[in-house]
Amino acid sequence: MLNGFATPEGTARYRSRFPELSQAGHFRRRMNVPGAGELWISSIGLGTYLGEPTAEADAAYTQAVRLAVASGINLLDTAINYRHQRSERNIGAALREMVSAGELQRDEVVICTKAGYLPFDSEIPPNPGAYFRAEFVDKGILNPADLAGGMHCMSPGYLSDQLERSRRNLGLETIDVFYVHNPETQLGEVPRERFRERMGEAFAMLEDAVKAGKIRYYGVATWNGFRVPPSARDAMGLAETVVIAQQAGGEQHHFRFVQLPFNLGMPEAYAYRNQTWGKESISLLEAAARAGVIVVGSATLSQGQLTCNLPEFIEQRLGAGSDGANAIQFARSTPGLAVALVGMGRPDHVRENLKVAALPATPLEQWSKLFERE
Repeated sequence: MLNGFATPEGTARYRSRFPELSQAGHFRRRMNVPGAGELWISSIGLGTYLGEPTAEADAAYTQAVRLAVASGINLLDTAINYRHQRSERNIGAALREMVSAGELQRDEVVICTKAGYLPFDSEIPPNPGAYFRAEFVDKGILNPADLAGGMHCMSPGYLSDQLERSRRNLGLETIDVFYVHNPETQLGEVPRERFRERMGEAFAMLEDAVKAGKIRYYGVATWNGFRVPPSARDAMGLAETVVIAQQAGGEQHHFRFVQLPFNLGMPEAYAYRNQTWGKESISLLEAAARAGVIVVGSATLSQGQLTCNLPEFIEQRLGAGSDGANAIQFARSTPGLAVALVGMGRPDHVRENLKVAALPATPLEQWSKLFERE
């Protein structure tokens, strides 16, 4: 397995190989744990959610990852359940090839994965229920009482097992960011107090994983949690989540990343004041800035829905040239959003989407006009 993790020195070295993209502001310095320095992270990250679980898709993903990293993308995002563990393995294969060829050093890239959902292994088995019982329940990895919706678990024992599988899939001694995947799923079945307890147990396990050198940081990758009204059953508060992390790891805790959907059709992280900070109601992005938490936006293209038929005023405001490019430009220009994740399963996806990286971020005065009524 590859040793090391992303470092300020390594990411600065990576950035120096792309002077034109650097001049355009494609790389941003982001603070992590106090005292650990800042990482240079690309404004566009590669996502690996979509795609069929086939050998052909595996080969295309591996090529896409290699091209992305060779072209200026140094944040890669996946999850153990994406394409039945194949996406993690594709990233691992690409990294091994690049490091072996002397094209990359481990400390130059930020690798992120997630756990929470029950994953298949390479393909859907004939009897999924029997597979899950044999693979997880019979082996004592999870207690069925900890499941939500029959498919989500974030107990310490289960997350520990998933972490080890992800490390093997990725071929990494240390994963840079390990997310608890959609923890708000649990709120559909357990009281909020029990949810807090489960989060605390998960964070304590992840702090131990940091001490063991298995991960560098951790976070939560959500779908609804930070976007819905505070009164919603699956609503999450960032301030409260930080308190849980402080209880697990002290003031120097390693809860430093949040992921949530952010795009032209889902701008809640910026536009919706659904977070409470003291007595203030503020946006998720503002709360994250106060908490020292890095925000990564997912679903930048909304699974391709934002690549066509956008209103003309969006091009007038952003001027990136195509609907897909404008959707990416909108996200990467958002104040406080560190990275816009874009699913790229083929090299041609990378070539097309990375064109936006050469553009300066849209100035805030111009960008904010998107929220004004005509």
